[in-house]
Amino acid sequence: MNIKYLSLAVLLGLASSAALAQDEEKKSFTMDGEFGFIVTSGNTETTSISAGLNATQELEGWSNVYLIEGLYKSDTVQDAAGEDVDRTTEQKFFASAQGNYKLENPAHRLFAFASYEDNRFSNFKYQGTVAAGWNQMVWEDDKSSFDYSIGPGYSFAEDQTGESVNGAIVRGAFNYNWNISDTSRFTQTFSTEYGADNVKTRIESALTAQIAGGLSLKVSIKFDHNSDVADGLEKLDTETAATLVYSFF
Repeated sequence: MNIKYLSLAVLLGLASSAALAQDEEKKSFTMDGEFGFIVTSGNTETTSISAGLNATQELEGWSNVYLIEGLYKSDTVQDAAGEDVDRTTEQKFFASAQGNYKLENPAHRLFAFASYEDNRFSNFKYQGTVAAGWNQMVWEDDKSSFDYSIGPGYSFAEDQTGESVNGAIVRGAFNYNWNISDTSRFTQTFSTEYGADNVKTRIESALTAQIAGGLSLKVSIKFDHNSDVADGLEKLDTETAATLVYSFF
C-alpha cells in the first residue's frame, strides 16, 4: 500500500474498531457541525467557505474523538490582459481520529492517533501522521476538563517539489474545555509533532455561545506552524473565523 494512504486507513479503523468490539455497550455519542460562508463584492470580490465536523464517543472501554475540517477561498483578480478571473487562494482539508483505550483506572488510557492534511497552498502537498502512546484525563467535572497525550509515531509528507519528507516523530497534545456558563464554553487545543526534518504545531482557541436550541455561534483562531519550509513561504498560517455550529446529538 502506498504510504500516503496509511493514515487514511488508520482513520477508518479507529472510527469503527471500538464500536464493533463493543456493539452491545450503551453508547454516548455527540457530534457538532460548523459552517461559515463569506461573500464580498465591490472593489474586492471574495468567496470564503469553512466547514467541519467534530464528534466524540464514550464507551465503557473507549473514549474516541473524530475531526474533519475544510477551508476554501476564491478571489476575483485581474489577469495580465485586464480581465477579471476567479482564482483559488486557499484550499485545505484536514481529518483526524484518536481512540483512547481505558485501563483499570479509566482516567489512564492508551491511545492510537492518525491524521491527514491536504493543503494546496502550504509548503506540503500533503502531511500525514500515525502515533500511539499514553493518554490521561487529568481532571473532568461539570465545569472543566483537561487531558493530554504523548507518544512516538511516524510522519509522512510530500513537499511542492515532489520530495518525500518521512520520519519518526514524538507527538504531544492537550485539550482543555471550560464551561463558562450553561450556554457558553471555551476550548483550547494544542498538538505538536517533533521530527528531525520538521516540527508541526496546531493550536486552536475557540469561544462558543448558544443562540437557540442546538444552534451556537463560534469565534475561533487557529495557528498552523511548520518549522521547515521552502524559501519565500511563511512558516505560520493563521485562520480567524466566526462560524455557526449545530449540535446534532
